[in-house]
Amino acid sequence: MNTNSFLGLRTTIYKVSDLNTAKQWYEKAFQCPPYFDEDYYVGFSVGGYELGLQPNTGANSKESSHNVVSYWGCDAIHEKYDYLLSIGAKPHEAPFDVGGGIITATVLDPFNNILGLIYNPHFNSDIAN
Repeated sequence: MNTNSFLGLRTTIYKVSDLNTAKQWYEKAFQCPPYFDEDYYVGFSVGGYELGLQPNTGANSKESSHNVVSYWGCDAIHEKYDYLLSIGAKPHEAPFDVGGGIITATVLDPFNNILGLIYNPHFNSDIAN
């Protein structure tokens, strides 16, 4: 067994100030209900990957770190970006072609986390299914 190999993205967790409100927002954003719903963690299965929400109860619970961005794949990135803005996200980086037909965008969710979107025509969308 090669202990230096990575298996790829499995889970992205966002810390939120109000778990119930965040659960409702992400259920609407990703248009799917959580499969796991407890007071300490809410989990969604999105295209074969885990989106988790945890209460932000630390000393810096009013602050959010923008050092990590997870990009969620989508085909109609401009429409998805606009949809997220329409349900309460704030613009962070508008959709932008970064080269090779790859388009990325980011929004700030209502809990001040960066939510990344990516359209990559070179990725097989059936990989996770």
